[in-house]
Amino acid sequence: MTQHWPAGEIARMILDGFDDYREHFRRITLGARERFEQARWQDIQRAAAARINLYEQKVGEVNGWLRDAFDDEVLLEVEQWPLVKSAYIRLIDPRLDDELSETWYNSLFCSLFSHDQISDGCMFIHTTRPSIRSHQRAAQTRTYCLDASLQSLLRAIFADYAFAYGDLESDVSRLEAQLREHLPDWVCKDSTLTVELFSPVLYRNKGAYLVGRLYNSDEQWPLVIPLLHREGHGVEADALITDEAEVSIIFSFTRSYFMVDVPVPAEFVNFLKRILPGKHIAELYTSIGFYKHGKSEFYRALINHLANSDDRFIMAPGVRGMVMSVFTLPGFNTVFKIIKDRFSPSKTVDRATVIDKYRLVKSVDRVGRMADTQEFADFRFPRDKFEPECLAELLEVAPSTVVLEGDTVLIRHCWTERRMTPLNLYLEHASEGQVLEALEDYGLAIKQLAAANIFPGDMLLKNFGVTRHGRVVFYDYDEISFLTEVNFRHIPPPRYPEDEMSGEPWYSIGPHDVFPEEFPPFLFADMGQRRLFSRLHGELYDADYWKGLQAAIREGKVIDVFPYRRKGR
Repeated sequence: MTQHWPAGEIARMILDGFDDYREHFRRITLGARERFEQARWQDIQRAAAARINLYEQKVGEVNGWLRDAFDDEVLLEVEQWPLVKSAYIRLIDPRLDDELSETWYNSLFCSLFSHDQISDGCMFIHTTRPSIRSHQRAAQTRTYCLDASLQSLLRAIFADYAFAYGDLESDVSRLEAQLREHLPDWVCKDSTLTVELFSPVLYRNKGAYLVGRLYNSDEQWPLVIPLLHREGHGVEADALITDEAEVSIIFSFTRSYFMVDVPVPAEFVNFLKRILPGKHIAELYTSIGFYKHGKSEFYRALINHLANSDDRFIMAPGVRGMVMSVFTLPGFNTVFKIIKDRFSPSKTVDRATVIDKYRLVKSVDRVGRMADTQEFADFRFPRDKFEPECLAELLEVAPSTVVLEGDTVLIRHCWTERRMTPLNLYLEHASEGQVLEALEDYGLAIKQLAAANIFPGDMLLKNFGVTRHGRVVFYDYDEISFLTEVNFRHIPPPRYPEDEMSGEPWYSIGPHDVFPEEFPPFLFADMGQRRLFSRLHGELYDADYWKGLQAAIREGKVIDVFPYRRKGR
């Protein structure tokens, strides 16, 4: 008699763990409205970090459940796991979040087995979910028609999305004017003009967002209405945004994740994809907090690209890093970053510290100025997908991470980030106007990071990139720290005239000391750029400016950083 192997029991336990994770995730998410209405800004930041950390915590718990329930010789019999996958598919078929449950299963499998045992037979390398769902359910959107006037349409929206508005009539008048400014006059008078909004409100940092689209019989436009809570003044509708590029920035890879209750994730992502066709669905899933599933979708897009193109990995353009080695695929808008085996002598960090720094970025408020990352282990690529010069360099600088196994290249550990143009390279070919805009935004990036309690450490131009929307973003994290950990100092006056002529400082320097007066020659070799930046952001060279930010952070202040242009403000 054949002994029963518990495929169904294992599958059920994995799915029970997923339900537990989803319940805790939803509980944190549903608290977003109350935190916004009560202006509990620090609680918002803590909740965002807790929700990010929740996934790995719950995977660890379920791993423990499985190991307690089954002997290792049963649980770790990998040849039987296609049966677990088949049983799991039957369990998730009726679900409305079935694509997320596949990713959860993959995470549990990878927590139990080494990556060389990954196969599509045992886990979901390719999804088994249909692109169009047939489940019956209530609509996730609300629709408003232009029956009388634009103002009456806006009033109907705010009646459904009820908050303690401070001066709603002023908001409606201002938003109507913005709508008329953004759209042609004939559209604003078109009786078929319709607004469709996602029913749940999206929350992030100090804002709430109504998200949807405007459309008529011929065209459509994305629509976002940000709401702000001005303490003592109530909630106000701050803007009305219909520009696709601006809406794309709101959902940018440089932002923290939205809190939004999404009963049917795939449908909401498809809704976003219709209004933001330039966004990959991996980025859209990530933007609403499902970053692990975003990682799954990214990986599927990557292997599909490699299978269906002649693209080959090359070293990424720019100055070679002292800690990381960076390579890319020309036709795939991503860079792959690995830690070198040996660092430049000027670097005092070690490998473990670099890993901690990169993981820190996941849980802090990136304020639109730090690129999100995804961490991967044991990538395997065909050798012929690498240009020989690229592979040779990777094997030389990181032999413990990059391993050649016959015709396969194993990348033991890496991070992926969105590819950008390094700021130093951008400035080399920029017009005078572009240089001005880039340096203005570079300074704003440093200031906004600092106000969010992040000090970049190494602020060289090569460590910042320029996005396709022209925004300057920081992407090199091996020296970041919390701003409050840094000791900003003025350079003491020389004791004797000879001190200024000495090649060595005449004052002691602690491990956390920073002297902003030294920034100009450190940041800019080009004298013209140095003078321009001094005119735009000269306060960054003053230790007292940084100390003032530290004092505000220690007092619990949370700054306003808007992911959109605030017209008329």
